[in-house]
Amino acid sequence: MYIDIKYLNLVSPQLQQFKKKGDFLWNFRCPYCGDSHKSRTKARGYVFRKKNDLFYKCHNCGVGATLPNLIKHLDSKTYDDYILERYREEGQYRGKTSPVPKPEFKFDAPVFKKNVFKPLQSISSLDSTHPARRLVEKRSLSEYFDDLFLCPSFYKFTNTLIPNKFPSLCADHPRLMIPFRNEEGEIFAYQGRAFGSETPKYITIKLDEDADKIFGLDRVTHDKPVLVVEGPIDSMFLDNCIAVAGADFSKPLSIGGRLMLNGELTVIFDNEPRNKEICKQIEKNISQGRNVVIWPDSMKHKDINDMIIAGYTKEQIQQIITDNTFQTASASLRFAEWRKINA
Repeated sequence: MYIDIKYLNLVSPQLQQFKKKGDFLWNFRCPYCGDSHKSRTKARGYVFRKKNDLFYKCHNCGVGATLPNLIKHLDSKTYDDYILERYREEGQYRGKTSPVPKPEFKFDAPVFKKNVFKPLQSISSLDSTHPARRLVEKRSLSEYFDDLFLCPSFYKFTNTLIPNKFPSLCADHPRLMIPFRNEEGEIFAYQGRAFGSETPKYITIKLDEDADKIFGLDRVTHDKPVLVVEGPIDSMFLDNCIAVAGADFSKPLSIGGRLMLNGELTVIFDNEPRNKEICKQIEKNISQGRNVVIWPDSMKHKDINDMIIAGYTKEQIQQIITDNTFQTASASLRFAEWRKINA
């Protein structure tokens, strides 16, 4: 632990607003996402102790890393020195005849349950005339009936999992429930979609505040490119696809404990060339070297789900995505054409 702290202090000049906040707890602006672009005073990156090691977590972009990987990200030369000194210390440690046992620290890991939704009815169990079932059918989601649920009282149900999350139940209402599962199939978050005019239309609840808000972790593999969309419903129609559920597309993404390289991701935005925020996000992702999908001018539907409802097959949409994926200079050129034609 001494060497870890020593090298954290060595790289600290490269960390903006670096401060020690407590025993084995340090805070600074995130070196991965740059933290808030609106406020220079916000610092949401933390190094903390878990058992006998130090870890990094950003509560803005969600990136998590071991301390060695954080040091490597900041300074490769310091990282080499750190590894050398760690191996040297471990070699001396193993050479002792009576090694001093390492202290044990107890901590409670987040507890996830596969039956979090046990009190709820799956859409498949509802009568064919039920409004919730009919809405899901209208969105062409019939094959997902077993993993979509009806929550009659969204606020009340959420309060059973996170006490007092919604202090008032006056405006409580039913919502369609979409579970977010990790690689083991355990629910760590969920999204409630309004059936009517309730706002906001989507509410995402995290049961583990340290978890990245990513839908589809139980459905992707690392052996082929990962597609990234905004909404969970859109992601259900594509192979090897995740959804960022309203988060910033340009933030670093960690899947299965591994920080994904920009070239491994293909980002798919809604087909809205007049939407200034979407255009801004596309430009940012192009500058980061990510693959981006820029829809052909003949495509008039807004998102993946609308395309499915209009009669496109999954295979057709997948082919359109493949044919209209761009990167770097070609992406910039195509993006400029797309905006001009659809202006």
